[in-house]
Amino acid sequence: MKQPLPHPPWQPSRREFLYVGLLGTVGMTMTDLFRSEARAAANTGLLGAGAGKAKSVINIYLPGGMSHQESFDPKMTAPVEYRGPMDAIKTKVEGVYFSENLKETAKIADKITVIRSMTHGEAAHERGTHSMFTGYRPSPAIQYPSLGSVVSHELGPRADLPPYILIPNQTTPYAGTGYLGAAYGAFALGSDPATDNYSVRDLTLPSGIDAQRFAERREMRSVVDAHFSALEKSDALEGMDSFYQRAYAMISSDKARAAFDIKAEPKNLRDDYGRNAAGQRMLLARRLVEAGVRFVSLTYGSWDHHDNIKRSNGTQMPNFDKAFAALIRDLDQRGLLDSTLVIVNTEFGRTPKINGTAGRDHWPKVFSIALAGGGVKRGYVHGASDATGGEPESDALSVEDYAATIYHQVGIDASRTLLTPGGRPQYIVKDGKVVRELLA
Repeated sequence: MKQPLPHPPWQPSRREFLYVGLLGTVGMTMTDLFRSEARAAANTGLLGAGAGKAKSVINIYLPGGMSHQESFDPKMTAPVEYRGPMDAIKTKVEGVYFSENLKETAKIADKITVIRSMTHGEAAHERGTHSMFTGYRPSPAIQYPSLGSVVSHELGPRADLPPYILIPNQTTPYAGTGYLGAAYGAFALGSDPATDNYSVRDLTLPSGIDAQRFAERREMRSVVDAHFSALEKSDALEGMDSFYQRAYAMISSDKARAAFDIKAEPKNLRDDYGRNAAGQRMLLARRLVEAGVRFVSLTYGSWDHHDNIKRSNGTQMPNFDKAFAALIRDLDQRGLLDSTLVIVNTEFGRTPKINGTAGRDHWPKVFSIALAGGGVKRGYVHGASDATGGEPESDALSVEDYAATIYHQVGIDASRTLLTPGGRPQYIVKDGKVVRELLA
């Protein structure tokens, strides 16, 4: 005769049992994510793959369309209506100039690659954003996954941390999973690290649940799992329990929780980055990749400068400039830059000619982005735009080649195919090639 299952040392109420499998009021976001990843791992068998030079990626996205002329590609000799209202400054690389509000980035230009010939044909914000996040032009027939979700799918989690994290939230659907499904979604912080009340959802126990009560619910979960396992005599439930273990590990592990604790950073370093959205988001991104997160995507600012571009750029670019330069120096000093690929991108550039309201309008024909670390060259400028910043003049870089190069650096073959839910194969990137000239 079977012995009865042991009872926990407390008497849970009916309401408490309703929370079994839900981590109580700790929430579903993290556990759903880990459950999906556990199922996905069983389906793909690909976790742990990848042998690229970049062990992690920090994607810094500047939404709205940053002007290339007022950032990495000033047109010093063009007529004033094309040159715009801002001056250019020398950088640490001989003969290379940036716009005047990139003073700190100019000092670390010898550590980065600037691409002045990025190009695609999508002049609408949504379509341009889709292109830069996925490596595909938008299609009415299919939603393509973001680079971060593909990295999550192909490489999986590391160090008890989600493989793909958004800072602070998912501001565009194109940072999502597309046809891959929710299994490879990003973990969004839900709070801005620049705010005084910053806290990461699901990492702290909510009001009313202390450590003892949390432990009791964990035990209650194990009792119920044991009961079902005994009834069904199956290993499946035990295997699927891995996502619960990871959720508990995230909440109970000092190391995992510490990765998100930006207040642990020295005050002077937080000051070096800047006590603002740009600075604290980039500092947190560095903490996360240092702890083992594979892909961190953060957003900063709004760069849709149709009006008074000098004023608009002047309110946002200095904070970005200080934070980005601090990030590159910090990673380099810690020995992490060579293994961390840092990307600065945006959905398109701005028109060659200043408009009637002293701004610039949408322009996808040519624009600038920047890369650093992760096996790309240092102190290099790739491609060029023409004299007025209207067209690529040399070495035009397509979104397909851009995405294929990023994947290559993290150890993913972009020519592989993935399956949609209907079983149709899709290339990770179609017709993209690795741009060897960008690589060290």
